[in-house]
Amino acid sequence: MFNDLRVSAFLAARSIQRGGKGRNAMNIIIIALVLTNMIFLPSVIMGAMNVYYEQTVDYISSDVIIKPPEDIRYIDDVETLLATVNRVPGVVRASARYPMAGSIDFEDKTVAMEIDAFDPRDETEVTLFHKHMKEGDFLGSGDRDQIIVGSLVAGSKDDTGEFYASLGGATVGDSVIVRYANGVVREYRIKGIFNTKSYQADYMAFVTKDEMDVVTGLGGAQATEVLVKTISAEDAQLVKKRILEFGVGEDVETWEEALPDVVSESVESFAIINMISVLGSLVIAVVLIFIMTTIKTFNNRKQIGILKAIGLKKSIIINSYVMQVIFICLIGAILGSLLIGTMVLTFTTYPIEFPDGDVTPIVTWAMIIENTTLLFISSAVAGFIPAWRVVNEGILEAIRGG
Repeated sequence: MFNDLRVSAFLAARSIQRGGKGRNAMNIIIIALVLTNMIFLPSVIMGAMNVYYEQTVDYISSDVIIKPPEDIRYIDDVETLLATVNRVPGVVRASARYPMAGSIDFEDKTVAMEIDAFDPRDETEVTLFHKHMKEGDFLGSGDRDQIIVGSLVAGSKDDTGEFYASLGGATVGDSVIVRYANGVVREYRIKGIFNTKSYQADYMAFVTKDEMDVVTGLGGAQATEVLVKTISAEDAQLVKKRILEFGVGEDVETWEEALPDVVSESVESFAIINMISVLGSLVIAVVLIFIMTTIKTFNNRKQIGILKAIGLKKSIIINSYVMQVIFICLIGAILGSLLIGTMVLTFTTYPIEFPDGDVTPIVTWAMIIENTTLLFISSAVAGFIPAWRVVNEGILEAIRGG
């Protein structure tokens, strides 16, 4: 068997040497581009999803989120809960959120939305809002009569292209009127405007817990969730387990568990898009290899007939053509990998600017190996079929056909 493979390899090498260099080069380039398309588009989609996940952790849920049990609106004794969670090994800090429905008025614009409150000392260790202040400053402990808003809330003077209701171009230093759901009306100075590139985060507004305590009255602000930052994002599940072991009775979820169902559905949709893209690329590769091998075998029918006449096994002849296909795919795969590496390096240095964040393609070895294997198998099958058809012709028919 080994000798048969050596003969097949010899015939394949001779055929490639005698073949047109231009034609072989074109086939190699096409295979390289097919592999690049199979890997690069999914890598961009993975990069976009990764940006969304990072934004969720950095601004919305942190690594672990604690909420009141089902059918209960607020967390009881949040101060005790914060003290407990902050003692859990692996926790950097916990920050409570105290929201209240309301509306913000600025000049002739009104935005109905939830106003959130937090302790700035805790929040700076849990989320990254303080690092993305587009204008002005982040809230400080004890700040009263001041508010920070997202860039989508502030809006712009020309709001014709905005998807959300905004304040129509409010800036730092402007005064706004906030009407809370409990009937309290407060005037605030905009201390800062943040821009995270997350649609969800940039449509939020914050005041300090001290301010919200005044708004809610003697009872003080009531928390609806506690965000927990862990030392390592990979430890989220372990920290969740430890929090529960410390006797916390509220609902505790990692950021992945807290993702809404619509996100899971979106991920499934992207997976389908990836599959369609890969299948489309494979079809192109299969058709190319099939046509290339068909043309070559029919042009070499006389040669194949002579090889059969001198006693060469059919399997040796077929394998020689399959080896030619595999060789072209190998060179094409190497060239494609170089192209992918160059593109990833380029877009890592200069990320693709999407509306909801800067996306860097994510390419894994598993992705490269899986797609390259699919390409090789499909190409081998596409090369085998026309070679098998010609080799199984009669010797005289093949020689006369040449």
